[in-house]
Amino acid sequence: MLSIVELDLGTPKSPSAQPVALTIDGREVTVPAGTSVLRAAAEAGIRIPKLCATELLDAFGSCRLCLVQIDGMKGYPASCTTPVAPGMKVTTQNAKLADIRRGVMELYISDHPLDCLTCPANGHCELQDMAGAVGLREVRYGYDGANHVFPVTSAIVLDREDQEAAVHGRTSRQKQANPLFAVKDESNPYFTFDPSKCIVCSRCVRACDEQQGTLALTIQGRGFESKVSASQNEGFMDSECVSCGACVQACPTATLSEKTLIAKGQAEHSVVTTCAYCGVGCSFRAEMKGEEVVRMVPNKDGHANHGHSCVKGRFAIGYATHKDRILKPMIRAKISDPWREVSWEEAIGHAASEFKRIQARYGRDSIGGITSSRCTNEETYLVQKLVRAAFGNNNVDTCARVCHSPTGYGLKQTLGESAGTQDFDSVMQADVIMVIGANPTDGHPVFGSQMKRRLRQGARLIVVDPRRIDIVRTPHVRADHHLKLRPGTNVALVTALAHVIVTEGLVDEAFVRERCEADSFAKWRAFVAEGRHSPEATESVTGVPAATVRAAARLYATGGNGAIYYGLGVTEHSQGSTTVMGIANLAMATGNIGREGVGVNPLRGQNNVQGSCDMGSFPHEFPGYRHVSDDAVRASFEHAWGVPLQNEPGLRIPNMFEAALDGDFKGLYIEGEDIAQSDPNTQHVTASLTSMECVVVQDLFLNETAKFAHVFLPGSSFLEKDGTFTNAERRISRVREVMRPRNSDGKRGYADWEITQLLSNAMGYRMDYAHPSEIMDEIARLTPTFHGVSFERIDRLGSIQWPCNEAAPDGTPTMHVHEFVRGKGRFMLTEYVPTAEKVNAKFPLILTTGRILSQYNVGAQTRRTENSRWHSEDRLEIHPQDAEDRGVAEGDWVGIESRAGQTVLRATISERMQPGVVYTTFHFPFSGANVITTDNSDWATNCPEYKVTAVQITRVTQPSDWQQRYRAFSERQQALLQDAVAVK
Repeated sequence: MLSIVELDLGTPKSPSAQPVALTIDGREVTVPAGTSVLRAAAEAGIRIPKLCATELLDAFGSCRLCLVQIDGMKGYPASCTTPVAPGMKVTTQNAKLADIRRGVMELYISDHPLDCLTCPANGHCELQDMAGAVGLREVRYGYDGANHVFPVTSAIVLDREDQEAAVHGRTSRQKQANPLFAVKDESNPYFTFDPSKCIVCSRCVRACDEQQGTLALTIQGRGFESKVSASQNEGFMDSECVSCGACVQACPTATLSEKTLIAKGQAEHSVVTTCAYCGVGCSFRAEMKGEEVVRMVPNKDGHANHGHSCVKGRFAIGYATHKDRILKPMIRAKISDPWREVSWEEAIGHAASEFKRIQARYGRDSIGGITSSRCTNEETYLVQKLVRAAFGNNNVDTCARVCHSPTGYGLKQTLGESAGTQDFDSVMQADVIMVIGANPTDGHPVFGSQMKRRLRQGARLIVVDPRRIDIVRTPHVRADHHLKLRPGTNVALVTALAHVIVTEGLVDEAFVRERCEADSFAKWRAFVAEGRHSPEATESVTGVPAATVRAAARLYATGGNGAIYYGLGVTEHSQGSTTVMGIANLAMATGNIGREGVGVNPLRGQNNVQGSCDMGSFPHEFPGYRHVSDDAVRASFEHAWGVPLQNEPGLRIPNMFEAALDGDFKGLYIEGEDIAQSDPNTQHVTASLTSMECVVVQDLFLNETAKFAHVFLPGSSFLEKDGTFTNAERRISRVREVMRPRNSDGKRGYADWEITQLLSNAMGYRMDYAHPSEIMDEIARLTPTFHGVSFERIDRLGSIQWPCNEAAPDGTPTMHVHEFVRGKGRFMLTEYVPTAEKVNAKFPLILTTGRILSQYNVGAQTRRTENSRWHSEDRLEIHPQDAEDRGVAEGDWVGIESRAGQTVLRATISERMQPGVVYTTFHFPFSGANVITTDNSDWATNCPEYKVTAVQITRVTQPSDWQQRYRAFSERQQALLQDAVAVK
């Protein structure tokens, strides 16, 4: 049985290097200075009763249960708030302490209902555990203050009539305050709040404040009338609560309980795995009953999340067992034909024979593959190996093409490595945080909470974003500067910041002289110093006042440790790569790189988008970002794989589409990506898919792309496989199977890596891996930055940040410490080139896109959970002035037209927007957000320019023509799915 008591050892302090020796119950103990007495005792195996203390929260000292006796100290101090001191002598157990603790616990129990044995948290409740620990057997206090004696064992099982009798004679005001009459709040889809069980320990309030930083919970009232309240006495669903689960995790009773725990009962065992949502890569304990997940509990030992979570990772896992999952392979000759359920053997054989047929007719380069940032490193590695070794070409790409490919290019050019420089914990050492084109509280919420924690401690904040994101103004956090630029002008703004740093003498000359190329720096310095790059000269371009730009530049350059965090608002532009290089220029010029608290930090979007790039998913690179034209590198893979490999880059995703429309590209294997919804200019994408002769989709659901497929191979969820994910901080973490793959008739199904292996074998290229650990061993042998990585080492260390090799056997939290990977840092010139997507009289507004907290990416997973209770449709945010000019009111249907297409959304009038800019999310396929985005892309990487689309909006009364066609097509495809005939 699992017990939260076993997890909580008291709040750990940030220890200094100086050890402190003391005596606890006659036992010599040595711990780091700053450690609390409670934790020191726990580390020595001595348990002190406690209620308000938990390792995830700061010491509070309110419950008075952890009192101890310390020689030479008056009274009985709380051990959770008392730091150790040299020579201290602590007594944790004696008759007096036992009497005090029983009295304290008696008061808690007297304010608690009498149904403990029927409580859903039975066996998982610290209140019950502590009552037993202090030896409490009876409670002398009645609920109305009378000294009735209730034996604890019998009081626990009193029924409702007995409970009401216990408070007989109260006034109506007393009854209203009485916990027995409090109404349970079940408004949240994932957990209940039962105030009758609340002991007002404040742990939930502190968790909301300290861990999440939302401050959605408060304590109202005093004494026996005090209670926990969400916002202003609202239900949890209507409050500011973001359903991260921190309060549920912290609650020591069943006041806050997961509904799954209530419905399914206590778990029997748990498995530690890694979340499959965003690039934070949170560690979770999947608590299980057999192969059924009871709940997901954030792992306090998780190096990326430290026991915190968000609504998606903690609760939104219902998609894994959703009725929409396709569990049997299917094939069809044409997309207008019904699907036919077949055996795995037939499906794999059919896909392989079709690919062979296409290559025989159209040539070796007529087929390709797309890897998934949802799948593991091992699975992604096998797909690119399949393409290179079995297909015989380099036509492989990944979804990073449409999100962070400019990160890889820009950081490689300047610093020498295609990844971020820090770990997430580094933010706690930052003095100035600059957030550019990212929305951490929605897109990376667990890291967003950590960032807010540092900001509440006093770090300064600069936000560069056309929209007022939450972190600009949130409880106890306010940005020092919000540079509300016009979409598409990132390069001009970043160069203007550099102009101030150079012309005002703010360059870290010593750092640049020692660490960077002199020639490239001299050219860059002269370039950015030109008057045309000044904040005054660029103000008319960016829309940001020159004084604001100057103040932000000075703060970043002189405010201490300066860290830059950026997201898709940087990369998804026609000059995405240029902006990434400009950000690296800023960090190098100010010396803000190579130590904790600084750096260039891309906030990668999906759970394994970093890993999919690391594994060689781009058409020009082998694993480890090594070019296919490098003879020595290619020879090493040819030797290991036993086949000759091509030395020319293959097709990128946009090239595949163009070649398909030209009739040269006819077959595509897509593992875990939904390009028909996620890629820009949807009608162009679907036309390309329609022109292909064999599209093989491997996924959980019949997604938008699968509607154009000829073979469907049912994939496996992250709960059904072993492997690794690599998060945005280069952290490699284990994914562990908690249930068997469900994609088979009552038998064990296949993990995604096994399906790819079957296809490769059917194509004639033999793969014989017995376990994903063997795939990782091969990756490590062939990839220098992974030489030291193995499942055994990850299991031992918990996680590893690459590079992990002979020089760094335990990984590398901070990169470029003594020198850059490329040797000397290289400054790149960042000439601003205006986007080709221009506003005019016909299209006077700029549309930009982003994500929202409750939904994720194309929504295939989150839309199949209760998260849709918060966000059930994509909406268009529009500034009040723009809405008034067009006669648009809140909730109106509005048509959005661009040069690429039209769609219809409902309007949300929002002061977050600046005039002339509108915003939407892209989580629902019917919204058609990518119907209107164009195929403009980054000059270096073809990353689409999602963030700048010229549009016009008008009030309408019906869906767009595209939406009507989409609905009819989707209904037809669903009917074809229902008509599938199983082959016996």
